[in-house]
Amino acid sequence: MAGSDHSTTLSFVTRRRLLLGTAVATLALPFQSKAGPSETLADVDSPDPALLAWREWKTVALRTEALCHKQQRLETTLVREIGFPRTTLRLPGSSEALEFFSPEDIEAICGSAPEMADLCAKAKTELAAHQARWDVVDAQIGYSATKQAEVEAGEREQELVEALTATPATSLAGVAGKLDMIFHEGAIWEDDTEFPQPQIRSALRDLIRIAHTLQPDFFMPGSDRENARARRPVLGT
Repeated sequence: MAGSDHSTTLSFVTRRRLLLGTAVATLALPFQSKAGPSETLADVDSPDPALLAWREWKTVALRTEALCHKQQRLETTLVREIGFPRTTLRLPGSSEALEFFSPEDIEAICGSAPEMADLCAKAKTELAAHQARWDVVDAQIGYSATKQAEVEAGEREQELVEALTATPATSLAGVAGKLDMIFHEGAIWEDDTEFPQPQIRSALRDLIRIAHTLQPDFFMPGSDRENARARRPVLGT
């Protein structure tokens, strides 16, 4: 059972290039108009569409993260109590027992050799019994259901990443939302000490500081207050 993969629709390289390749272009859009400074700040009566898109993305991103942690804990429980479904098979004339995790693997080794038929049948029966025990506990604790929910949430998150990327920001808050999304999505794949994560975080902090100077009471995505709220447990996990 491999660990959860948030990139269900894009490969690692493609996804990273999408995020980084569009970052500069999308962040520059709000400042290409001739609007004055006051017109580029989010207004309560006229919310920035990018900020609205960020809020939708953030909700799904938090859900995906919570489901990921939950399915990992459930998988740990299954492995501890049942163990990954497997069986062993000792080939004639060999002192080493081979380990198998699927019927296909067993068939690949056994082939059609008559002398292997009984050994292979026994191995398949043992594997099926182990899988049945796994399935019973899986159904009881909801591991597979949680993993499927995580996959679906991850796919929706990627759709919202693309939607937010394509939505022009009209405020500092909208720009911060885009930076917050880029930082979050990039950190899934890259170590926090590697480019461009520290640089993006630095730019986001500068943007938040400037925005708070202009509008001290205005909500800014990526701020310490927002990040503290986001770290609170969700989904009862």
